[in-house]
Amino acid sequence: MSLNHVRPWRNIYRRKSRQIMVGNVPVGGDSPITVQTMTNTVTTDIPGTIAQVQAAAEAGADIVRISVPDQESSKALKEIVRESQVPIVADIHFHYKRGIEAAEAGAACLRINPGNIGSEDRVREVIKAARDHNCSIRIGVNAGSLEKHLLDKYGEPTPDAMVESGMDHIKILQDHDFHEFKISVKASDVFMATAAYQQLADLTDAPIHLGITEAGGLMSGTIKSAIGLGNLLWMGIGDTIRVSLSANPVEEVKVGYEILKSLGLRHRGVNIISCPSCARQGFDVIKTVEALEKRLEHIKTPMSLSIIGCVVNGPGEALMTDVGFTGGGAGNGMVYLAGKASHKMSNDQMVDHIVEEVEKKATQIQSELDAEQGA
Repeated sequence: MSLNHVRPWRNIYRRKSRQIMVGNVPVGGDSPITVQTMTNTVTTDIPGTIAQVQAAAEAGADIVRISVPDQESSKALKEIVRESQVPIVADIHFHYKRGIEAAEAGAACLRINPGNIGSEDRVREVIKAARDHNCSIRIGVNAGSLEKHLLDKYGEPTPDAMVESGMDHIKILQDHDFHEFKISVKASDVFMATAAYQQLADLTDAPIHLGITEAGGLMSGTIKSAIGLGNLLWMGIGDTIRVSLSANPVEEVKVGYEILKSLGLRHRGVNIISCPSCARQGFDVIKTVEALEKRLEHIKTPMSLSIIGCVVNGPGEALMTDVGFTGGGAGNGMVYLAGKASHKMSNDQMVDHIVEEVEKKATQIQSELDAEQGA
């Protein structure tokens, strides 16, 4: 029985939204909240871009976005799409013809920015290309590139201005009987972005793409994204997320999953519960956790592992994890399996031993999951 059944205060009630398809990946409705990232290679570097897409997919990305700034990139996109194991979103700015070319190249979704894509006539042509080639569309509103008439009206980027921009462009798509779209209203300011998303969620049933844009480096961007996205997800808002970091795209995927895992919204890989360490620790907790994070990256099966330095909280945490290790004395600690004390293990052998136990447990859990799905 899952924790959500026995602890109702953990439940998150998701906003009801329509479901669309991004390639073969459902977004919205009751489908899992998907994790996205974006390549930062030059798109015309086909091998480099394909390698980055594959690395992101291996890390768990459900969808990958690629910038298409020029005609050469449109040509490269076709080969990249052919080699990708996940749906590709084409990021389109300034020139509507890139959107048409991307649809023809096999993109699963077109991201268009209403602040710079051009006139309604041009948007109409992009809509036609999307329909003809079975693409969905993301309306991507950004506080840094709002339309001039909205900046004149509001004086500066505001949540109201972003939502008005988004709703105007929803109307354009709907007026052309196009409904396979999702929408985002991103800002680098956490307060502005969350306020805009809350307003938007009440005005449309379209799937919502969450993001705090230009959030910063790995640490600062992770914190801003966790605060902004975490609060929105907690309120049930959000159907797909992208964490925007000045870092390797794989890091964006990892952070995205950690945010979802912390709220019980997605489960993938080993969730390590560890103490910050103190003078009571029976082994070097920090170094141990660093080693285990690297050694256990290959495991995709959802499971939990507790690494606690002493017996104050160790046994209690181990009761709720699949595998656990609690520091003791005389260079030894206690290994817990399925919440129960199992056997002692020396500190100098603990990392290798824990990896073995986690791998065995992951195999068991995966077999049980496979059996349930086959039943």
